[in-house]
Amino acid sequence: MQATLNAIISIVRTPAILVGLIAILGQALQKKSFSDTVSSGIKTFIGFLVLSGGAGIVSTSLAPMSKMFMHAFGVQGVVPNNEAVVATVLVEYGTATALIMLVSMIVNVILARFSHFKYIYLSGHVMLYMAAMLAVIMQVAGFGFATEVLFGGLILGIWDTVSPALVQPFLREVTGGNTVALAHTGDFGYAFAGLIAKFTGDKRKSTEDLNIPKSVSFLRDSTVAITITMAVIYIILALFAGPEFVGKMSSGMNYIVFALIQAGTFAGGVYVILAGVRLILNEIIPAFKGISENLVPNSVPALDCPIIFPYAPNATIVGFFASFIGGVVSMFIMIGLHTVIVIPGVVAHFMCGATSGVIGNAVGGRRGAIIGAFSQGILISFLPLALLPVLGKIGLGGATFSDADFGVIGSLIGWSGVNGGVVMIIAAIVISLILFIVASIIASKHSADKTGQNKANA
Repeated sequence: MQATLNAIISIVRTPAILVGLIAILGQALQKKSFSDTVSSGIKTFIGFLVLSGGAGIVSTSLAPMSKMFMHAFGVQGVVPNNEAVVATVLVEYGTATALIMLVSMIVNVILARFSHFKYIYLSGHVMLYMAAMLAVIMQVAGFGFATEVLFGGLILGIWDTVSPALVQPFLREVTGGNTVALAHTGDFGYAFAGLIAKFTGDKRKSTEDLNIPKSVSFLRDSTVAITITMAVIYIILALFAGPEFVGKMSSGMNYIVFALIQAGTFAGGVYVILAGVRLILNEIIPAFKGISENLVPNSVPALDCPIIFPYAPNATIVGFFASFIGGVVSMFIMIGLHTVIVIPGVVAHFMCGATSGVIGNAVGGRRGAIIGAFSQGILISFLPLALLPVLGKIGLGGATFSDADFGVIGSLIGWSGVNGGVVMIIAAIVISLILFIVASIIASKHSADKTGQNKANA
């Protein structure tokens, strides 16, 4: 029994296998041939491995940037890094984490089936991270194992159904349709960035329409532009950090050469991510039609944030830098306020900032991409300050959870526990479920009214 449970948990926490199986299920429900079904599953599986490999390459290339930044500017503090925190959490809370995640997936499917919000959350790795955070917070608050799994799974399932809906109005501007949604722990931040961009930007002036002189027309190639931009940033940081410090990281390689290699590695990682995204979308969208028609009518697959990078490659880099600058500004504000210092997490600012940049550009053009991503960068810098006190001994380490959803959900549940213990947390979860039902009813009524009005106009 335990071996079976471990196998199931291993599958659901591995996005490549999970989404590959879902593609197979979708094809089977459409009664496609055995050949087409197997081919779709394998291509989706490989696509996610390619995407994950690209994300790993990017993360590896960004790690030296964080070290050079901290050394160059002489700052120490908490670094937002999901993987580092979760690796620590799973040692003690691994079973609770896996079961919370499993319950949340069941809740997500049930809510998508019977509510207005038809989003199926398919980013298993970030789902695992959120489950890990909830496992810590709820045990700190005094929950027993069974109630922790039940209520932790319930609140995570509700959020996994709601969070893609928050971003979808902005994502439709990016993709031009409703075929895919975002499933990432930055969803709250993306909705926040989208709102800021909508009210401050001008969507007529896109980052993708920049007028580039013929003499530098090679910059129209996003891979070339990314490489050159990152090379400039890396070389500047390497100069500030100094050859001795950089030499230790590079095993004796010349520090300028090392900077250039890391810039090229970053660009290569982005290229691999984009290739994986294209492969996934070509398979998962058609396959999901079978699930939509048979299990959860009109359902929409919610996938990881890199799926939108190909829609605006320039905006991904603009968003990354704008978000990172927001993190740097926030850091200096924290130094002035004498609070815990949150060091800008380069990976978090890349993933969340790039996504915010693409969304900001779609609803507010160049200005929207910059302001929206900058605002999101400030948001994910200050939210950890609210989260750290409710993480118990986990919050005393040098790393913390990074993306906006961790700060929002973690603070809601954690501070409910601080102020009222288990009873207050259960009350907060029950209220969240009631609000979800009310929001679903209102959204369904609004959708029906809009459909009726369109028919009348026709």
